[in-house]
Amino acid sequence: MLREAFPCLHQQVNGKPLVYFDNAATAMRPQVVIDAVTDYYCHHNANIHRGVHCLSGRATDLYEQARASLARLINAPSPDNLIFVRGCTEGVNLVAQTFVRERLQPGDEILISHLEHHSNIVPWQIVCQQTGAKLKVIPMNDQGELVLDNFDTLMTERTKFMSVVHVSNALGTINPVKELVQKAHAKNIPVMIDGAQATPHLKVDVQDIGCDFYTVSGHKMYGPTGSGVLYGKAEHLDAMPPYHGGGEMISKVTFEESIYNKVPAKFEAGTPNIAGGIGLGAAAEFIMDVGINTITEREDVLKKYTEQALQGIDGLRILGQAQHKSPVFSFLIDGIHPHDIGTIIDHHGVAIRTGHHCTMPIFQFFDVPGSCRASLAFYNTEQEVDILVESLNQAKAMFA
Repeated sequence: MLREAFPCLHQQVNGKPLVYFDNAATAMRPQVVIDAVTDYYCHHNANIHRGVHCLSGRATDLYEQARASLARLINAPSPDNLIFVRGCTEGVNLVAQTFVRERLQPGDEILISHLEHHSNIVPWQIVCQQTGAKLKVIPMNDQGELVLDNFDTLMTERTKFMSVVHVSNALGTINPVKELVQKAHAKNIPVMIDGAQATPHLKVDVQDIGCDFYTVSGHKMYGPTGSGVLYGKAEHLDAMPPYHGGGEMISKVTFEESIYNKVPAKFEAGTPNIAGGIGLGAAAEFIMDVGINTITEREDVLKKYTEQALQGIDGLRILGQAQHKSPVFSFLIDGIHPHDIGTIIDHHGVAIRTGHHCTMPIFQFFDVPGSCRASLAFYNTEQEVDILVESLNQAKAMFA
């Protein structure tokens, strides 16, 4: 069973078998990813791209093979379209400062959505402060879906860029990103997609979506923390200035000037997270070996089972009921604070997330400070959902 591939799942917490429903925060790692990281440190530990000795060559090959694996996972035209970053947050900031900032004048607009994680809000606020541009927001409805009736009118001649999330980490809403890209491109507006929550759950094809940039978070897709990639169209990456300066991103340095290296090296200054990149490549191969359709089908079954089970709890309210969503459930129980619920069910071995999930504007919309969030992955089981429901009912009984 594929669940056996994830060693961290097989333990007890507070004397109970672990039920891990915090996958939207960070997913578990399969043994093949752990082995890939360990193998690098045990057998190939060297810096990459610069050494002529054997270990450096082997490490470089592994690192670039990982880039190629990730390109296949999201169907990028070439591995050279991918820049290794620490995660989606760095990817968004890189594009904000090197592609978008220089395009903005006072009064120009950046378009985002109400469903964004803070990492796809704050970088754009910083750019607006730097340039005098304005942030515009695509609204959402009570179902947790974007309101697109007047989407075309939101885009004006002053709109210079759009950045939207593919899948909401708080509500699970799957946005129609291909449609959004097409509408934006019809008005010559470049688009970035935050794919942190998409690559573990959906088939991602950046060429089919048509976006200009797409960010991937390693630790959400069973890879190491502090890893990720930014996809960009070649013409954009070639034109963009480097984000950091230092070794590797140059081809020649004098005291008078520096000549930058070609893409992707131009954006990868200094010694990277080599082990993390190699581990992320192993995670991409793992997803492709399992099959994204297999993952999606299994998670659809779990999603329906969980939704029905939660709806059977009196006083429980699920926030966001989008027609298309991933297996993420943000909920409240009447009369009980989310933190109290999270603490109580932890004693039953159940791990969920409580709070605002780095999406404060979503909870301002619902006029609540936060929620409980149960986020599932394909290695979870119906039996674990039953344990969640039982623990929630016991929490209710304590506060009755």
